[in-house]
Amino acid sequence: MVLRRLFVFAVFAAVAAMGLSSCASTPKVSRVEVGEQIDLSGEWNDTDSQMVSAEMVPDSLSWPWIKEFTEKKGTKPRVIVGTVANKSHEHINTETFVKDLERELIKSGKVAFVASKEQRGEVREERMDQQDNARADTVKSMGQEYGADYMLKGQINTILDQAGKKQVRFYQIELEMIDMLSNEKVWIGQKKIKKEVKRPKSKF
Repeated sequence: MVLRRLFVFAVFAAVAAMGLSSCASTPKVSRVEVGEQIDLSGEWNDTDSQMVSAEMVPDSLSWPWIKEFTEKKGTKPRVIVGTVANKSHEHINTETFVKDLERELIKSGKVAFVASKEQRGEVREERMDQQDNARADTVKSMGQEYGADYMLKGQINTILDQAGKKQVRFYQIELEMIDMLSNEKVWIGQKKIKKEVKRPKSKF
């Protein structure tokens, strides 16, 4: 009987301890404004992505190539965003950066925008499906796509310098606008970001 009581007490204590542990590990979550700048680790984040896009895209559209194209062709140039390579020391989701670049390009109203390679594949599948299944007066014919006149591509590089609890992160973002017909680089842009990160001293 005594052993049974001890066993029940041990089980109860274990369950209680698990409950306390669960409560203690529950994170505190607060909703903040999407545009609010929050730096926790010092690594590349959404603020960097949006800031770089907002600065570099207007610069690319201020160079002579866009005016020359518009005057010669009488229409807006069509642009596509290619690969932005992550050559940094940390994991960076370059897809979100590419989307920020696309958004800034479209928002400018100075260029027409062409869908990415992956998106075009999906749209072509839908167009092919329409040939057999959609009503004749709504079918979108094949071979009517617009080709891009220019491709925007680039890379993100970093240099990390650290001594003790102090760390300096240097980001260099390089983007280029390339003429699809001639491979001529009509714009080369560069943005640099430097962050100083100080780690708290250990209490022990």
